[in-house]
Amino acid sequence: MDETPEEGPQEVAAALDELVTGMATDFLSDWRGMSLTTAATLARLEREGPIRLTVLAAAEGVTQPSMTVLVQRLEAQGLASRVGDPQDGRVRLVAITDAGRELLAERRRARDTRVAGLLAALPEQDVRALSEAMHTALPIVRRMLRETPRPRTSRGGATS
Repeated sequence: MDETPEEGPQEVAAALDELVTGMATDFLSDWRGMSLTTAATLARLEREGPIRLTVLAAAEGVTQPSMTVLVQRLEAQGLASRVGDPQDGRVRLVAITDAGRELLAERRRARDTRVAGLLAALPEQDVRALSEAMHTALPIVRRMLRETPRPRTSRGGATS
């Protein structure tokens, strides 16, 4: 068995960052011509549900006019739609459509198949070690995502 140097929290954090960044870049880069912002926006709509356009723009770090153009493109492709806000009938929210969800699911299946193929080439003990590491890392990542401040969706900001 190979000896690995003792790693502290900083080294493990850096390795996790590299892993997450690499997986996210791969996930977002193979989108049939979709930009990273488009892919991230669609994923956010799936994850968080209907959201105000202004909040969506802020969350994705783009201007409201840029997000308006992006949402219009997603609507034209049938991947997103505008829906009424149940709390304020004057407000329109951006929501993912079933076609948008299916596109995300298709991409996940393709990515999972690709990664499973790579894992199949590893020795069994490495796959077991990765599995154990994932069982440790996933709760940490999920907690980090829960603790990340989310943009407000029900009050403030202009209607779209």
